[in-house]
Amino acid sequence: MKPVDQEFLLSLAGVSATLLGTFIVGVFFYIDSSAHRRVTGSRATDVYLRSGTRWVFTAYSIPLFVPLFLAATDRLWGAVSFAALGTVLIVMTVETGLRTLAGGRSGMSHAFVINEWATSAAVLAAMILPWALGGWIPRPSEFVPSMLLLLASGFASTAALVMAQFDASRDG
Repeated sequence: MKPVDQEFLLSLAGVSATLLGTFIVGVFFYIDSSAHRRVTGSRATDVYLRSGTRWVFTAYSIPLFVPLFLAATDRLWGAVSFAALGTVLIVMTVETGLRTLAGGRSGMSHAFVINEWATSAAVLAAMILPWALGGWIPRPSEFVPSMLLLLASGFASTAALVMAQFDASRDG
């Protein structure tokens, strides 16, 4: 793998922070909107939205914090932070998947269901990739594909949440 420098890692963290900040602003606007009170189709959908929001926060946290650890500390601490946050993300992925199954398709956008399957596969690949490429203590460059995959997954989940609201507005 091509080595990465600290500037790249810090830029990656900056992109993740920007996406996370934009997502947070969107969540606050949604919660404060009349659409939130009017559109909530069912309890299962509302619980899934909460679970999906937590998932997106966690997915964006890995490409935010891991590059900072890799830029500022030894690569061991980068691996430890990736493993710890990755474990949280796996738990969130399972929880969100269970919410999808519990809610079924009633009242839930097709974008949610498709996104849930795609991001679950992406999380699995992202969690395995650094160790498959770099052994027990991967170099910073071996984390990059996983972090890019997680950024793309977080972005896709954000898009699914937005599209679900468009679908709910149209149907309601």
